[in-house]
Amino acid sequence: MLTETQRSIRDMVRGFAQDRIRPHSARFEAEGGYPPALFQDMGALGLWGMTAPDAYGGAGADAVSYALALMEIAAADGALSTIVSIQNSIMVGALLKDGDDAQRQRFLPDLIAGRMIGAFALTEADAGSDAAAVRTRAQKVDGGWRINGAKQFITSGRISGLTMVIAVTDPQAGKKGLSAFLVPTGRPGHHVDKVEHKMGQGASDTCALRFEDLFVEDDLLLGAPGQGYALALANLETGRIGIAAQCVGMAQAALEIAVAYAKDRHSMGKAIIDHQAVGFRLADLATRLEAARQLVLSAAALKDEGQPALTQASMAKLFASEAAEAIVSGAMQTLGGYGYLEEYGIAKIYRDVRVCQIYEGTSDIQRMVIARSL
Repeated sequence: MLTETQRSIRDMVRGFAQDRIRPHSARFEAEGGYPPALFQDMGALGLWGMTAPDAYGGAGADAVSYALALMEIAAADGALSTIVSIQNSIMVGALLKDGDDAQRQRFLPDLIAGRMIGAFALTEADAGSDAAAVRTRAQKVDGGWRINGAKQFITSGRISGLTMVIAVTDPQAGKKGLSAFLVPTGRPGHHVDKVEHKMGQGASDTCALRFEDLFVEDDLLLGAPGQGYALALANLETGRIGIAAQCVGMAQAALEIAVAYAKDRHSMGKAIIDHQAVGFRLADLATRLEAARQLVLSAAALKDEGQPALTQASMAKLFASEAAEAIVSGAMQTLGGYGYLEEYGIAKIYRDVRVCQIYEGTSDIQRMVIARSL
């Protein structure tokens, strides 16, 4: 059951998302991005630092409130919720947990206010699910490090003001030889090689990055040398809860379109929702959606209690991402030919939701995590 504060946060974000985001979602996709003013308005609501303390401008909310907020943002625009998830779970979360005071003071205010968007650069062409296969190197030099290598599928790589780069600092140490670096955008040697043309989430840029003798000072090392892999793993709970919440939001939006259409469209003398074939389909979709929602909120509640939640987060991410695709597909089927048209909104959600079974750990990886816990 939600507390009064949690319901208040959910309702506030819903109102903002439905008023300021959803009516413009198609335009954002066509333009390939969002206006900076929208990011800053979201910052004023605390949406870029939901669980960050007030001292840095954060909302100081719990994990359940964060999940509820992401559901509402995703219901309005799936691509925007991806950017919000990365900003909260990885960028802000890692700085709060592993950053030193100087790093927090330098970067958190701009990240939380929406004046700066962060990117997380771990994945490479040959290092996705196998994060230990990273080849990007960081070599120690006087006063800092020189980074060389390439990254792939980096969300917000084009618009980011700060990129967290995972690189090898000790090639002989395996997973313990990876380190994390905070790289401000615009430095010599930081290149955006390509903005990918994707099936969905077109307003959220996904890029191939390249680093050529990119210099970063010692004070831009996040945590200690060799902690990069552990740092990335430490944020999996929040990240997977966030993507699962995103799935619930997009599925909810598609189902609402389908139910409204089924009530309005008449065939053979009655609304099509009163035909058992349609009504039962919608009943099944609504049930799967509620199951996904409860898995997400359960994992978030465990995290709020300080309990280990990685297995539950993986279950939520696995179930919600696969259920969401089925729910959106069923919603499209309910509209028939109209569901296939862009103007009804479901086609965009269908494109946006498919990637949720891939990023933040594929469905196969989630099953591996869950199986190990057994």
